[in-house]
Amino acid sequence: MKSYLAAAIQMTSVPDLQKNLTQAEEFIDLAVRQGAELVSLPENFSFMGEEKDKLTQGEAIAFESAKFLKTMAQRHQITILGGGFPVPVDGTSKVYNTALLINPNGEELARYHKAHLFDVNVPDGNTYQESSTVMAGKALPPVYFSDELGNLGLSICYDVRFPELYRHLSDKGADVVFIPAAFTAFTGKDHWQVLLQARAIENTCYVIAPAQTGTNYARRQTHGHAMIIDPWGVILADAGDKPGVAIAEIKPSRIEQVRRQMPSLQHRVF
Repeated sequence: MKSYLAAAIQMTSVPDLQKNLTQAEEFIDLAVRQGAELVSLPENFSFMGEEKDKLTQGEAIAFESAKFLKTMAQRHQITILGGGFPVPVDGTSKVYNTALLINPNGEELARYHKAHLFDVNVPDGNTYQESSTVMAGKALPPVYFSDELGNLGLSICYDVRFPELYRHLSDKGADVVFIPAAFTAFTGKDHWQVLLQARAIENTCYVIAPAQTGTNYARRQTHGHAMIIDPWGVILADAGDKPGVAIAEIKPSRIEQVRRQMPSLQHRVF
């Protein structure tokens, strides 16, 4: 593993596939110009709208999203994570919320179907029923082993509230964990940062968390603050509440230093 720059992109995605891909391309270009070799896009990067519209356009969104990620990876010679887009499930009327990791040759490295679905009545008056259109993934998230970028673990948004998932990634050797999200504004203001820091600290790994921000559609408001956090819990980059890019250096020496200073992973009893 070498030291390199990683980027967590922050978007305000809307119910318009092409508009979203154009926005994503602009921020990928910006990240690459700043030297990023590992670029991540948030949950719902290619489409964020009403559930019925997501289902109606599911095939097109899935095809265009994967094609876009492969094109961007090859064009810029980067490794890229598309943090979540719908992929229709054969024989059902539902989709998987799918994260896809692509290498500079445009080849798929890892795929993860979101396991924890956001079925919550938020105190701000909004109700979310992700399971109405999304099928929960049944497999634990993968870790992709890279000699250059370190071992990369996948997750999506609501997963962040379930520490056992990240302990699994840690057990599998993750050095860097992705947490792409479309966190609600109401919950995000209190929980987003502290949950990201907790996942980084308890697993002594980097956390890369691209995010949605602003008004995406109707009453849907997302929190923003795409972040990159180091294994000590230090926030290295924060995109704030506007669309943009958070960029920071991922250092193997920092992982080694923190794990030497705080060897908690070696002290587990249960």
